[in-house]
Amino acid sequence: MTEQRQPLLDAYSLILAAIDDGVYRPGDRLVESELAERFGVSRTPIREALQRLETQSLLSRDGRSLIVASLDHNQLAELYVVRAQLEGLAARLASKHASIEEVRVLRDMVTEDKRLVDDPKSLSRANKRFHKQIHLASHNRFLVQQLDLVHRSMALLATTSLEAEGRGRTALEEHAAIVEAIARGDGDAADKALRDHISRAFETRLKLESGDRRRQM
Repeated sequence: MTEQRQPLLDAYSLILAAIDDGVYRPGDRLVESELAERFGVSRTPIREALQRLETQSLLSRDGRSLIVASLDHNQLAELYVVRAQLEGLAARLASKHASIEEVRVLRDMVTEDKRLVDDPKSLSRANKRFHKQIHLASHNRFLVQQLDLVHRSMALLATTSLEAEGRGRTALEEHAAIVEAIARGDGDAADKALRDHISRAFETRLKLESGDRRRQM
């Protein structure tokens, strides 16, 4: 049973990672044969993986073709509302349950990520690792599962808010404040710091998109 399911899991993970890394961006068409060749997997697990991604609304139909889905303004706002609440809860729980070692890892991440402040793409990947570490430090498997779903949808965003001038440095300062609240065991402060962090990221993204629209006019 495991051997039969493994190709599907591999194909699914490979396609999802490619979307997350920006190899395939919103609106890009995904073709079974091309994906099978790229990843060295037969077309059957690719087809099943695409069906799963479509069910999760990460892919959408354009005629007979499957394309990487995109989020409209309302969907984006809804996503950030849910993300802020769940991430805030993760920080609150982490303030109660994170081990000394987990807090050290979070602090080290903030310190190490400072060297990436002028590299938005690398900083974006580091940002995902940082948030994932907080999810894990909550020690609540059901919350981690829900946050995984939210972050899969975040892969549908073609850009990162960290591309905005000065946002990388500010985001790291916000990360540091979140970690210190967790380290103090201050659940209220950790929750608020993380929700404020998500709110500022959303505001920055809206400003970036507004600027893009003005340039297109």
